[in-house]
Parts: sequence; C-alpha cells; structure tokens
Amino acid sequence: MSAGLTVKQRILLNTFRRFRKNESALHPLRYLFWECTLRCNLSCLHCGSDCLTNSSIPDMPAEDFLGTTARIAKVHPPANITVVLTGGEPLLRKDLAEIGFRLREQGFRWSMVTNGYALTPDRLNQLVNAGLGAVTVSLDGLSDDHNWLRNNPDSHRRALEAIRLVARQGRLNSDVVTCVNKRTIHHLEGIQNELAETGIRNWRLFTISPIGRAANEPELQLDGEELKKLMHFIRENRKNREVPEASFSCEAYIGPYEGVAREGFFFCRAGVHIGSILADGSISACPNIDRTLVQGNIYQDDFNDVWEKQFRPFRNRSWNRIHECSICSEYKFCEGGGLHEWDYGNLRLRRCHFNKIVTGEP
Repeated sequence: MSAGLTVKQRILLNTFRRFRKNESALHPLRYLFWECTLRCNLSCLHCGSDCLTNSSIPDMPAEDFLGTTARIAKVHPPANITVVLTGGEPLLRKDLAEIGFRLREQGFRWSMVTNGYALTPDRLNQLVNAGLGAVTVSLDGLSDDHNWLRNNPDSHRRALEAIRLVARQGRLNSDVVTCVNKRTIHHLEGIQNELAETGIRNWRLFTISPIGRAANEPELQLDGEELKKLMHFIRENRKNREVPEASFSCEAYIGPYEGVAREGFFFCRAGVHIGSILADGSISACPNIDRTLVQGNIYQDDFNDVWEKQFRPFRNRSWNRIHECSICSEYKFCEGGGLHEWDYGNLRLRRCHFNKIVTGEP
C-alpha cells in the first residue's frame, strides 16, 4: 500500500519517531482531563459516553478531585499541566468557579470543553475571574444539521452565541471543534463562513468514532472519498491562511496529509502526556478510550504511582501490531492510530483513517 508521502515528509516523520519514543519514556504529564459530570443538557447522536440529564453516576465531590490534584502538584510541576474540565456538560456543575479558583491556587492552568448551551455572559465572566484560560465550544454544522446531531432545535443558536462570547473575551484562548459526518461534509465552506462572522480564529475538525451512541449511526461515519474531501478542504484552508484556521484533530495518522492538514505530525499522547480522572474516580488517559484500559482509581490508588508505574499499554504500543497493522508499512509512524479507535478487550481496530485515505474504501 503506497502512503503517497514526499521525501521531505518521510525524513521529518522518521525524526519525529525518535521524539515520540523519547517522550513515551519520559511521559511528562501535560494534560489532566477531569470527567467532572456525566450529566448533560443535550442528548447527542454521537455521544461516546451515553450522557443523560440524570446520570446514574453522581458527580464527584470537588474535594475528592482537588485532593488528588494537590497530591499531583507535589510530584509534577503544576505550571506545566493544564486541567481540562469535560463531561457530560461541565456547566451543569454549579461549583466550577470555586473549583477553578482552587486549581489556580494549586498552580495549575485550567480549561473547559462545552456544548455552549448553558453559557451566559455572567457565567463566563465568573469563570474567567476564577482563572479559566481556555474554552473549546462545539459547533457541528449549520442550523439543521447541528440541531439534528444535538437532538435540540435551539442548540445551534446557543452554540453560536457561546462562540461569540468566548471570541470576544480577550483573556481567553478559544477554539471551536466540529464533528464532521455525511451531512456536514458538504457544508464545510458554509460552516467556515458562519464561524468567521463570530470572530473565532481556531477551528479543529474531527471525525466521529463508532463508539457509544455513534456505533449505531452509520450516517455519522465518513467513507474514504469523504475523508479525502475533508483533508483537501483543510489543506486549502491552511494554504490560503483563511480565518478561522482549520486543522485536523490529533485522532489519527493521515498519511500524505501529515504536516499539511495540521501543525506537526500524528502522536497519540494518551498515557504519555495525557491522563484523566473519570466520573467514578477511574484513572485513565483520554476519556474516550476503552474503559478496559483503566489503570486504577483515585479512591484506592495514588495517581502519581499509577502514572509512573502503570500505563504500559499506552507507552509501548507493540501489542497492537496485529491484523492489518502487522503488514502495514506505516505502522512505524502511526503505531495503530488513536487508542480511542481500539476495542482493547477484543484487540480489534474499529477503523483506520490511513487505509480509508489511501484506498478510498468505506
């Protein structure tokens, strides 16, 4: 299978391999995701966590999480770590400002990922005054497509209002993420124009992994030709320096589009630079990764010990050089792709972006 890489890309990718290997050995913690709630004010078709208005798992008490971060700060320099509040929908917690203030006291930076539905000017000012440094808001299409995916007829309007709010807030770094599917792949220019009017400058585009609710929604999955169309759109946006600047997410190795559709090269940093504390206290890497890869629990284990002594499946990926990966010439560059694409319990790769791009197959 031909990767279609230029000589320059191959040289740079081989150099990057050495960097990635060194980082995996050192594994400095840089991002700590906290699944601060599994409650959500929407019921999205693509939700990987099956979040509901009322979750069967209660919100973790703030003191339990803050006690863990206080212990982390004794071992890992907190100034080098960003705590990312995710969910569910973080804004459903009433104590976010207090939590954020305490995180800043401990020396951490903190940010938030939100659907924007409950973001108001007063709430945003409260959070910024508590040290909020960055916000990511989701916009997944023009009005009809976004509202379809989010299962709410008012979600598009509210998301746009939230994007305008964060774009105007001079003390924040902000960006928008868009989950591209079979409907929205045909409206990327329209979404870009809509975002340009908000003043937002950074735009990350994702595909939707077939996990959670999305596993039963084939309309959410791009085929090979659609994926190449997405890569071409991003490439042209970046070449022309359009605003907002588009980039493909960190989710997968993309062969000939490496270093073109985003800054730098693919690196699944889960368990290398990224750790997470899930709603029930489980210790893992990115929250979307298979729960069979959980490494411990803050209610029984010390996070620092787990981070240093566990996480072997994340830092040595040789276990996944099986099936199609065992014969792929590009494995040395992708190491099986993003770990969220693996059904670890059954050692099965759910999908391969590189294969889709090169062959055009579904």
